[in-house]
Amino acid sequence: MNEQRPLGRATLGALGVVYGDIGTSPLYALKGATAIAGGDAADSGTVLGVLSLIFWSMFIVITLKYIVLILRSDNAGEGGILSLLALVQQKLGTSSAWALRFGALAALGTALFYCDGMITPAISVLSAVEGLEVLNPEFERVVLPITLTIIVILFVLQQRGTARVGGMFGPIMALWFVTIGVLGILMIARRPEVLAALNPGYALAMLAQHPAVAPQRPVGQADDQPVG
Repeated sequence: MNEQRPLGRATLGALGVVYGDIGTSPLYALKGATAIAGGDAADSGTVLGVLSLIFWSMFIVITLKYIVLILRSDNAGEGGILSLLALVQQKLGTSSAWALRFGALAALGTALFYCDGMITPAISVLSAVEGLEVLNPEFERVVLPITLTIIVILFVLQQRGTARVGGMFGPIMALWFVTIGVLGILMIARRPEVLAALNPGYALAMLAQHPAVAPQRPVGQADDQPVG
């Protein structure tokens, strides 16, 4: 019993830190991709194509990349780009040609990680706050101030450690996933034809017709991103 409690807390913390962006990125990706494709909510073909593209992108990236590959690649239990680079250096040394190539890739990956860590929280929070405009268009003028306030608070809290941030956001993200899951089931029950998006043919057709619609980062997060 004592072993289950730390595991439960760690799982809840991981939900708040790692998977928060996975649960929000597809929402604004759907809106942006549909707009790029020149469709709207009434254009079922475009919506199914974008949904199929997002679903299969997430399936491939999360299931194949993260679960099959990334979670099995660690250095004494530690993950991340620099930790894996240290593992490579242990095998190849630090002066060989391949070690230098991997070092260059690690530097590039670290730079991309920092850029991702800066832009993703801003996009996620901004997209969430923009939802206020659905309630009242007049909220548009307060979207930016509210977004900046939330981001400042998040980064102030983050200096207390990832564990505390994860413990705080874990329950929030659990509630969020339950909410969107229930709403999703209700909407599918009303419009079951949306399940046609599980057919990868819609995604391939969308790529063929609108190459620019392809989500570049459907899960929106790096392997060890600190803020969800």
